[in-house]
Amino acid sequence: MEGLEPIPNITKLSDRVIRVLGQNPGKFTLQGTNLYLLGTSNPYILVDTAEGKDEFIPVLEDALTSVAAPQDAGLPDVSDIILSHWHGDHIGGLPSVLPLLQRLWASRNPGKPFPAPRIHKHPLVRESDASSTWNKLPGVLDTLPKDLYTQTSSGAALHDLHDSQILSARDTTLHVLYTPGHTYDSIGLHIAEDNALYTADTVLGQGTSVFEDLAVYLTSLNKMLHFPKEYVHLLPSHGPVVEKGKETITMYIKHRLERETQVLNLLTKQAPGEGRANWSTWDIVKDLYASYPENIWEPAMRGILLHLAKLEGEGRVKKVGAGNDLKDAEWVALSRTPSPSL
Repeated sequence: MEGLEPIPNITKLSDRVIRVLGQNPGKFTLQGTNLYLLGTSNPYILVDTAEGKDEFIPVLEDALTSVAAPQDAGLPDVSDIILSHWHGDHIGGLPSVLPLLQRLWASRNPGKPFPAPRIHKHPLVRESDASSTWNKLPGVLDTLPKDLYTQTSSGAALHDLHDSQILSARDTTLHVLYTPGHTYDSIGLHIAEDNALYTADTVLGQGTSVFEDLAVYLTSLNKMLHFPKEYVHLLPSHGPVVEKGKETITMYIKHRLERETQVLNLLTKQAPGEGRANWSTWDIVKDLYASYPENIWEPAMRGILLHLAKLEGEGRVKKVGAGNDLKDAEWVALSRTPSPSL
């Protein structure tokens, strides 16, 4: 896509990390969703399954059969699949990835039972996510033949991930970080032997990420920044490898706190328009994004509302007029005390 750094379909980033591009470029996915094969040889751990585009399966097959280390024919290609969160561009490929793994196994081990991979994900923590029409994961799981994945002892499709959990691939140790904010079930992974941190959509390789809850998101960014185990690089789900990991996370935090300060400062000034005592959401957007094209003002309003929700929850602003919709809601500042920094 124009203005974005090209990313090869398959890149061997290290002896234990292969990045595979999901073949789903777009406005929100950038060059596409990055998947990762982790481990020095099979069986690998596969992180995410992309969106489910037909063009992706030949690329993943090439990664497994040509770029990955020489196969031990008696072992599966992938023992575990980790889903970083419930968004469709991360889980939509399950119905095509699992049959590929079964086919590759059968080609090497005709007649032998398929050692189906385990599928891991952090549990949803909000009922609204479970019932959301945007959450396609339950429907995807319902379509999967049960012989293509290994169920839990209770018969569930998903093996629950939790914070500080340790998973292992061949010569590779993964530490799970629970990092909600982008979504409430988002996780990251510390790859100990590579001094790398997989960030999913919490930190991107280019630009900045969207989030559902700013306060929670900032907490997760600080958790990643101060994670006690060493890391240098970030492996994002979208965009190239981030070479200066902690510097980039610091920049993300500073950017959000600077925007917060701008919002608070604006609310202490005279509201625009005659007879107006207070700033509306739309007034704030128009002022802070005056130098940007107007076609981004509507998307920018979502971020401003998330800032206002955080500040309201902290008792630093108050909504004083509901208006006809969130665009017309009016706000006043109660406190200009800055948020805790890094």
